[in-house]
Amino acid sequence: MTTDKLAQSARTLFTKVGEAVNTKISVKLWDGSVVPLGDDADPNMCLSISGPGVIGSLMRRPTLDNFIRHYAQAHIDFHGADFMTFMENTRVKKSRERARNISKFAIGKSLLPFLFVGADRIVDQNDFQGDETGRNRVQDDNKDYIRFHYDISNDFYRLFLDKNMVYTCAYFTDWNNSIDQAQFDKLDMICRKLQLKPGEKLLDIGCGWGALVCHAVEHYGVIAHGVTLSQAQVDFACDKIRALGLEGRASVEYQDYSKVEGHYDKVAAIGIIEHVGIANIPKYLRKVKSLLPDRGIFLNHGITRTAKHSNRKFRKIRSEQRMLAKYIFPGGELDHIGHTLEKMEATGFRVQDVEGWRDHYALTCKLWCNRLWENREEAIELVGREKFRLWLAYLGCVSYALGDGTACLFQTVVTKHKAKGLSGMPPTREHLYDRDDRMSAAA
Repeated sequence: MTTDKLAQSARTLFTKVGEAVNTKISVKLWDGSVVPLGDDADPNMCLSISGPGVIGSLMRRPTLDNFIRHYAQAHIDFHGADFMTFMENTRVKKSRERARNISKFAIGKSLLPFLFVGADRIVDQNDFQGDETGRNRVQDDNKDYIRFHYDISNDFYRLFLDKNMVYTCAYFTDWNNSIDQAQFDKLDMICRKLQLKPGEKLLDIGCGWGALVCHAVEHYGVIAHGVTLSQAQVDFACDKIRALGLEGRASVEYQDYSKVEGHYDKVAAIGIIEHVGIANIPKYLRKVKSLLPDRGIFLNHGITRTAKHSNRKFRKIRSEQRMLAKYIFPGGELDHIGHTLEKMEATGFRVQDVEGWRDHYALTCKLWCNRLWENREEAIELVGREKFRLWLAYLGCVSYALGDGTACLFQTVVTKHKAKGLSGMPPTREHLYDRDDRMSAAA
């Protein structure tokens, strides 16, 4: 079949899809023709398809992985808006009900001409080489997982993170606050929840680029130590500590949390439990417990998924989870908050506070996605077009997952419970919100 006839079949296909879904975007075909996908569709805000082979490829292999590969290579592209705005305009209410209105016979008839149309070969150079699920990991595998995600380049992360390079959920005391202000407020809230006092020893597991370590030393007078498995983060954090004159009070080292020794008054783990793996959570908690004194405070901050009716259903790896692990977060596995709390209590911790930050993280990822889009030319120069496009989609889709509630985020404060008696925690949460009592920089 000629290219012109294939284009006509595609126009028929997308016209029928548009009649059912009625979105605000259009589809631009390889011959330049534009098909609106709704009554008020914008012809300039469009999804482009580079050739008939793309449809043929997706028809023969209708998987999320195949779609992502075509997207990464820009065989499927979006135009006329930033990623978040474009995605918002593709969303339709009652989409499943609308999809049922599409005639399967009509769709099949329009697709049939593409069945044997060849597609350009896609060479995938951005996937993790190994067991991306992490379910069969040994402890040393964590190094490879962390390096794949975090050692891309510090300059790349600078393009979308705040000035202190905080790569975890921000805390918005006002939804209009900047990412810099929200990340400062997040660091401060963590210190308050830990009830840090001058001279105490703080351990930050998975410390990233050292923002919490430095903040706790500067504003709360503690002695703080951080560990990470990213050498790029260690180098950055050590340079920052020297530049701020915090040597002797702040330190960061390349170390697996399981190998940390010593005793600490407080422990923070911000965005590390996602890397641990559900099967390893008891071991992780036992290690944290061994580092704390009786009534020592531990703050765990992590992304979760919603619970299912059965553990078997919850543990089933969905296609989007596998793709996230393959291209962005190898070894990452999200627990549900109920199971995490159960294991905390079973380990000998007592739960003092659980706070959901889902809306905060949805906005954080949206701001990150927009900032990366604004700096797209530099990002492509640093990591290449395909990796940039994968990261843009990752940040945007995670924002929507959090906003829709399929993913959540919780900060959990627990205390080690060894001897009988009360917890020793304050009677109210006033200490979290009275900002006048925060320490100035330590002398």
